[in-house]
Amino acid sequence: MNDTQRGERLRPRPRLPAWTSTLTWKATVFITLMCCGLAALLGCLVHGAMTRQTVGAAREKALTRLDRSIETYETGGRMPRGEGVDPAGLPPELRALAADGRRGTAVGRYRKRPVMWAAGPAAHGSVIAVSVDFRASERTIAELDRAILGSSALAIGGTLLIGALVVTRITRRLHLTAQVARRISTGDLDARVDDRTGSKDEVAAVSQALDTMAASLQGKLEAEQRFTADVAHELRTPLTGLNAAAELLPPGRPAELVRDRVRAMRSLTEDLLEISRLETRGERLELDSYDLADLAARAIRASGTDTALEVRGERGPRGALRVETDRRRLERILGNLVANAHSHGAAPVTLTVDGRTLTVTDSGPGYPEYVLTTGPQRFRTDGTSKGHGLGLTIAAGQARVLGAALAFRNREAGGAEARVTLPGPAGPAATALPRRRDELPAPGSSVPPAR
Repeated sequence: MNDTQRGERLRPRPRLPAWTSTLTWKATVFITLMCCGLAALLGCLVHGAMTRQTVGAAREKALTRLDRSIETYETGGRMPRGEGVDPAGLPPELRALAADGRRGTAVGRYRKRPVMWAAGPAAHGSVIAVSVDFRASERTIAELDRAILGSSALAIGGTLLIGALVVTRITRRLHLTAQVARRISTGDLDARVDDRTGSKDEVAAVSQALDTMAASLQGKLEAEQRFTADVAHELRTPLTGLNAAAELLPPGRPAELVRDRVRAMRSLTEDLLEISRLETRGERLELDSYDLADLAARAIRASGTDTALEVRGERGPRGALRVETDRRRLERILGNLVANAHSHGAAPVTLTVDGRTLTVTDSGPGYPEYVLTTGPQRFRTDGTSKGHGLGLTIAAGQARVLGAALAFRNREAGGAEARVTLPGPAGPAATALPRRRDELPAPGSSVPPAR
């Protein structure tokens, strides 16, 4: 491949604007083309018919006058004005036709005005010809053409306006259906199209199907939420007793194993209860002003891990990076991210504070592909992982409550990176549900995948 071919291949192809792909635009273009085509066809038919009729009438008039002129010529009478033998201005093709012994007509000009010529043979190879004023016929044809163009423009404009109104009404209903579908995909299970137009068309069928699907999905998810909460609540009591019983066991390896499994069960139960609370939208923020670097250091100490802390960016007048947030929830997010980095990544693990952004990085193998594409999913982990997939699901839910943006990616240099960006000084966004474990991330969503 030479340089020219390579340059042509790499040259970006021109693309039409995005609005040209909309249904309204396509319908408008289609209606316009159809109207223009139909108007052109009808206009040509009417123009041809009227032109033939007008020219035919002028031709008959010219031939009748030619017959009278020939009679006058043969009787030796005086020829009227505009008639004569070999007159000036006679079209050459008509002169040749008459000289050949035949009669004919043709539209030409005589004294700078349009006329209809009629010619026939005369004695000694000459021709006799007459002319009839063609200005009235020409005006008739011109006025007809203007009428055709005007009526076509009115017809196209009226049809296009009516078509645009009908198509816009349909596309508006389709846009509403798409908006409701996006709201459902982000966790708003109460969203409904509720099409009240009374139409029985395909758009109404799609809207009704979407509402039915949303109601069914809402019922199933609410039943799952109730089941998860009930199971977690029911497990707390026997686990409390089991924990007390484990403390009474004599020291030894078996007792340590029992206590370790009991602690794991209690941690799992508490995680399930927290997820249940997040999904019911019952969480409320307790905002206060905190030093972000201090919160990050507290989260590292609470995790009990060897995690490095880096503080960057501009600091406040007293050397602090102060933010208004919910300390418990932010520490819960950071703690889960740090624990996840140590469990599934590799040292060194670093927590970086840069302005309102906190980043947790490790040097492990990075996230599996499904994590980057399908979002946080409970009880789904990589084949080599022993976790339950709840840590980042909780982190995602708490980030949604805080109104923070949580994003996950694999670094080019190797390792995983989780980035938390806190909301601006205007305050956190409204409390929202985290996405379900089986939901795909919405386009532009700030909720990260879970590992």
